[in-house]
Parts: sequence; C-alpha cells; structure tokens
Amino acid sequence: MIYLKTEDEIELLRKANLLVSTTLAEIAKMLKPGVTTRQLDTLAEQVIRDNGATPVFKGFPNPYGPEFPASICASVNNIVVHGIPDDRELKDGDILSVDCGTCLNGFCGDSCYTFCVGEVKPEVKQLLKTTKEALYKGIEAALPGRRIGDIGYAVQQHCESQGYGVVREFIGHGVGREMHEDPQVPNYGKRGQGKQLRNGLCIAIEPMITLGSHQIALLEDKWSVTTRDGKPAAHFEHSIAIHNGKADILSSFAEIEAIEGKQY
Repeated sequence: MIYLKTEDEIELLRKANLLVSTTLAEIAKMLKPGVTTRQLDTLAEQVIRDNGATPVFKGFPNPYGPEFPASICASVNNIVVHGIPDDRELKDGDILSVDCGTCLNGFCGDSCYTFCVGEVKPEVKQLLKTTKEALYKGIEAALPGRRIGDIGYAVQQHCESQGYGVVREFIGHGVGREMHEDPQVPNYGKRGQGKQLRNGLCIAIEPMITLGSHQIALLEDKWSVTTRDGKPAAHFEHSIAIHNGKADILSSFAEIEAIEGKQY
C-alpha cells in the first residue's frame, strides 16, 4: 500500500534525510587511502546516535542469512551494493559507495554517495559522473501526473546510451516510517507505465550503474553484491517528496561536494 505524506510528515522526513547527508559529509572528511571501512562505519554510527537517531541498517533482517552488522553499507569498486564494512584499508584509486539510513522522530532517511579515494582512473570518474547525472534525470521526471516508468526510463536512457549497465535486481522504493515502502522504483522502464505519481508521495531514487555488464552475483556473506565481470559500479541516491507540484529533494550532496572540491 502506498502512503501519501502530509506536510508535517514530509518535514520530518527531511530532517531524517539531512542527518544522513551530514553523516555522509563527515565520512567525506575522513576518507583517504589507508582508512578502513570499519572506521568509517564507527564514525557514521557515532554521528547518527549523537543526533538522537538510530542507524536503520544495523540489524536489518536478511531472508538469506544473518542480519546486517553495520550502520552503513560500504561497497568498494566492483561491489554494487550492501558491502559490509571491514578492516581492509582503502587504496588510492578505489571508489567507495556509502549507503546510509537513519530513523529520526519515527521517520527514515536514506541516501547514498559514491566517493573517489585518491586519484581515480578517468573512465571510472566518468562512470560516477554519469550515474549522478542519471539520478537527477530521474528526479526531473518525478512530477505529479507522471508515472514510475518515466523515472526508470530517464535513468536507463541516460546510462545505456553511453554504454553503461543498469542493474535490474536492486531498485529504489518508497520511504517513510519504514525504510522500504511501496512503490518500487526501478532504474529502468517505459514512459507512461507504472503507478502514477501524486503529491505527498515520498520515494528514494537510486541508480546502480556498472562500467560493464549489468549482471550481478551475491557473495558468500549473503549481503555483498558484485558485478559478474568484476568491473566497477557506482551508486547515488536521494530521497524525494512529490510536493507542491514538483520533486522536492529531501537529502543533500552540497556539503559532500564542497569537501570534494577542497580535496581535489
């Protein structure tokens, strides 16, 4: 069932999402070669709890195995999504997708950003650029009266026209009091198809795009998902509200991009 949010609920969702944005920005400040994803996870959990929220991902159930053990998903290079933080040091040239979720005042925030670690190959930087562009193409298509398929079409067309793979098995979703609500929001689709977008609808749009084939595989930890061909993948995500006739972005990349500008 799809739940349309009130003005007050949208503002609560905004607060939860902006806390995710703050957490990702703190990770951006710490990120460099030699840092481990476990260190980044410890930082993220501290930021979330210090702001009166809880990390939604920690303890998240898995129908195929153990609960998720961390506060962030930290996916390095060819890991598409759901990477588990560990003690391996990040290296110069790596990319890292950090997906983060919070629960604040009963509402969930959800956003993801793919970071460069040190100096990254130009073709990988272009993958990140295209994936982020695709996110905003999807958001531009999220207008009242349009349909879910319009969002997926916009993402798919932008990425596949440049030779990238669009992951099918993992998609965006509604967001509210629960991290994953209806409707599902694929990153592929046909214009004019799917559920109609209405004011009050809150969704997370999250393109997961690969440098090669879109085919993926689940690793033995029953969480981490890798590209089958071993090529890098990028993942960017915003939570939005269809609000006052437009797509209102509830999360923010502004502080992250400012930090990246100073670093690079």
